[in-house]
Amino acid sequence: MAKKLLVIEDDVSVAKQLRWGLGKEYEITIAPDTKKAKALLASGIFPVVTLDLGLPPSPESPRYGLALLQEIPTLAPHAQVIVITGNSEEENAITAIARGAGDFCEKPIDLNLLRVIISRAFNRYRLEAAHRERQQQTLPKGALCGMLGASATMNTVFDHLTHASTTDYPVLITGNTGTGKELAARAIHTLGPKAHAPFVIINCGAIPSNLLESELFGHEKGAFTGASCRKIGKLERANHGTVFLDEIGELPLSMQVKILRFIQESTIERLGGTTTLTLDVRILAATNIHLKAAVNKGTFRTDLFYRLNVIPLKIPDLCERGSDISLLAHHFLQEESKKLHRGPASFTQAAMEALSAHHWPGNVRELQNCIRRALGTTTEKMITPVDLGLETIKTDIEGSRVPTLKGARATAEKKAIYKALALSDNNITQAAKLIEISRPTLHDLLKKHGIQIHKSDAIEPA
Repeated sequence: MAKKLLVIEDDVSVAKQLRWGLGKEYEITIAPDTKKAKALLASGIFPVVTLDLGLPPSPESPRYGLALLQEIPTLAPHAQVIVITGNSEEENAITAIARGAGDFCEKPIDLNLLRVIISRAFNRYRLEAAHRERQQQTLPKGALCGMLGASATMNTVFDHLTHASTTDYPVLITGNTGTGKELAARAIHTLGPKAHAPFVIINCGAIPSNLLESELFGHEKGAFTGASCRKIGKLERANHGTVFLDEIGELPLSMQVKILRFIQESTIERLGGTTTLTLDVRILAATNIHLKAAVNKGTFRTDLFYRLNVIPLKIPDLCERGSDISLLAHHFLQEESKKLHRGPASFTQAAMEALSAHHWPGNVRELQNCIRRALGTTTEKMITPVDLGLETIKTDIEGSRVPTLKGARATAEKKAIYKALALSDNNITQAAKLIEISRPTLHDLLKKHGIQIHKSDAIEPA
């Protein structure tokens, strides 16, 4: 069968030239505008795409072409994109490459040159697909869409995820911070029939309340002061795909009503608009708060809770997952060592015991940051409890030695600091708040105990 090639081109004469010149080698589909292009890209059947930057409604400008280029990784994450530019538009070509294009071809189009570029793109797609397949085959036992776990608890979670993916019902994912709720949502989307369509994340707690309605539903030009053009909202961008409502418990009551209506009717109206749009969107939601308690307090709508909680999915804390701690620790150590271009590293027996004994209040995220901190503070191949920030009070052989009060206090201080840094992703201000001290005091304690945070890791207020 001929290889499928998507040509995004509004110029009829150029489209005919490409179809005539390349039609014997490729099965060519023409998309004359961004609307049709997005629908075709979302199908996931085109390994290679040629994209003319000059698209309607402003074909004389690269604006809409570059905007579409930025969306392609979401619509078709593995597609190879070849940008078509004018011979005097080097700056646009450079911008396009920076935004993810794999190659470019200048106008007027030299078909012989374009054949070479397209052939190279198909070959690159084939090699990358083979690499992805090989990676999938070498994943450790107990892996599902980027989630790792071999414990009985996680096997149950994987089963629930797989079953949930076969339906189109809303799923309410609960679990403490750092357990992997977003990964679970991505797994449901990836395993389901909408896998090739957009997966749009909406963090309900991160968007200012005065902007939330516009972000979710979009707005028309002139809907409010500063609305100089139409804006497509996140729900509309997710059409035919999945929306993940993260931190749904932070959603204001006024917006809860609008989300409830959307779930019930599958329709929206842009802010300031009069047209009702029907969308095909699956809803996944996540929270780390007790929504039933929020319902009892009156801060969360009962009807919305039951609409979202059609399929409940609880992600367990890391301390409930037994042997998964060792599996995850070795995985993170291997992955982070590769990123740092370091040789293989391993844990001492004492380090493994410390990892297993730790309660992990920050869950998988805390474990990952703990490994990163160890690699950021030592160049040794063997990782110790001290490197991990999990050192324990030493005893003599009989285990009868009593630590001094000063030593116990120092150990407790270091343990609290390491936990706070792990839970706050190295945010000094947040870590200080967690252990209820001032930032200057925390800086003094870091210096006192020799705890180093690399500038690239530390997060300070602007």
